[in-house]
Amino acid sequence: MTLARPMAKILFPVATALAAALALAGCTPSGTTSDTGADAGSPVTGGTLVYASGDAEPSCLDPHVGGNYPQALVASQYLETLYTKDASGKLIPWLAEGSTVSEDGLTRTVKIRGGISFTDGTALDAAAVKANFEHLLNPDTASSTGYLALGKIASMKAVDASTLELKLKTPDNSLLESFSMPWVAIESPTALKRTQAENCASPVGTGPFKVESWKKQDAVNLVRNANYVLPVASAGHAGTAYLDGITWRFIPEAATRYAALQAGEVQVIDNAQPDAIAASAKNPAIKHLDAPRPGASNRIELNSSKAPFNDAKVREAFIHSVNVNAGIDSLFFGTAKRSYSPLSGVEPLAYSEESLFSYDPAKAGRLLDAAGWSERDAQGYRVKDGTRLSFTFPVSTSQSIPAEQSLFEQMQATAKASGIEIKINLLDLSSWYGELFKNDYNMVSAPYTKVGPSVLAVLFHSDSTIPAPSGYFANLSQVKDPSLDALLNKAGSTKDEAERKDLYTQAQKKVLEGYYLLPLYDQQNHFLYSDKLKNVGATTAVATPTFFDTWLAK
Repeated sequence: MTLARPMAKILFPVATALAAALALAGCTPSGTTSDTGADAGSPVTGGTLVYASGDAEPSCLDPHVGGNYPQALVASQYLETLYTKDASGKLIPWLAEGSTVSEDGLTRTVKIRGGISFTDGTALDAAAVKANFEHLLNPDTASSTGYLALGKIASMKAVDASTLELKLKTPDNSLLESFSMPWVAIESPTALKRTQAENCASPVGTGPFKVESWKKQDAVNLVRNANYVLPVASAGHAGTAYLDGITWRFIPEAATRYAALQAGEVQVIDNAQPDAIAASAKNPAIKHLDAPRPGASNRIELNSSKAPFNDAKVREAFIHSVNVNAGIDSLFFGTAKRSYSPLSGVEPLAYSEESLFSYDPAKAGRLLDAAGWSERDAQGYRVKDGTRLSFTFPVSTSQSIPAEQSLFEQMQATAKASGIEIKINLLDLSSWYGELFKNDYNMVSAPYTKVGPSVLAVLFHSDSTIPAPSGYFANLSQVKDPSLDALLNKAGSTKDEAERKDLYTQAQKKVLEGYYLLPLYDQQNHFLYSDKLKNVGATTAVATPTFFDTWLAK
């Protein structure tokens, strides 16, 4: 298999490589098509790709700040990472040449690749990487994803221009996985000395494109990096990107995005809706890229820190009261497969337990009766000591696509039959975060993308109930279980792969059997694109597409 561009998971040159990669991951291509290889024709240089995103426009283009998926999507075009994944899913060095770890696991030595410069002319070296890690760990940066990923680093030293020595608080077997994520991408240390506002407007990286301008509420304009050096020569074509640039637009309305693609006004759209994916399968002018994200499954987390979900019987009853499968079948047109795991289906260590999540209203009723919710009010909802059994459910309209919002409404209806009230509150992203910060929720759906099973510690370790500098905390089910903490600590530090798998399996069983979450499906990550756009399919380790090898046919 030829690598297209593994700034990460190049898993998806689509018909052959993507099908193979998804088969390995236990998924299906879901109608994905390909224009890679001979079918793509001869590369053409020039032209500007117009990309339309349905995500909320980032408030900062530097993924060190905060650290969400919309940032990763655009930043993957101009920033690169120390490590990445090849077509088989194996971690490989990218801006790094390699690394070693001491016998006790407390010293990680990283060799930095030479001959590469940032687009402001600053050389990539060990001091530059050190400056990036310090930036991520500085509370003033207000990082979340990157901060948590590097949390075990105690100190660091640039031994020489090509050698960075990291001292760790405890062994961290996920550190190289963390190095492959855009939220830990390497930026110019010169640019990082600017104000945060300046750096947010135009981060400086080593990637095949660079930020030329950003007109907020409109578009980010990227242009070709004329001095680009491909870190791994065999990973793509020689030279610079084929495209002159990329115009990264923000079009939140799904129908408007799809209409723009059909009209040829844009060449790629993300957050493709299930009905549009189904319709596009009949249109030879539109192709489909299905790139499931690593890390966690898409799930609803149940806030166990407050009533009524502090009662395990109520958590279990809720799960049996909602008919998830019927909603997925009717709303997703075969584009989403039901999950029964805390982890994404592309994670090799994902553990699934379907038997825990049956739709069983009778069992839900028995559990609620046993928990003391046996009476009903005039509207048919269960009550206890004069209080209605009611769950507050804030939903981010930026993160939950319309089909998912409809799924939540169907769940609301089936739960009502069991006497459970679900109050769905549709919010913009800022207001949604506000509800979480105030602990003003009983249940929440919050996507979390991270490479590897260590995402389980981010989501379920009691330490993760403490907010990161950004203010965000990721343990939204607010599990505080010392035995679970111990499993996650050992799983994250062991050097034995078999033991790591066993420990993460035990941890997953514990959170599933504790009914702290309701798994739904893999995080949906569908892209539709014009057949005039060729050689699409390369993605990063977090499944964001990259366009170094892509061109526009005349």
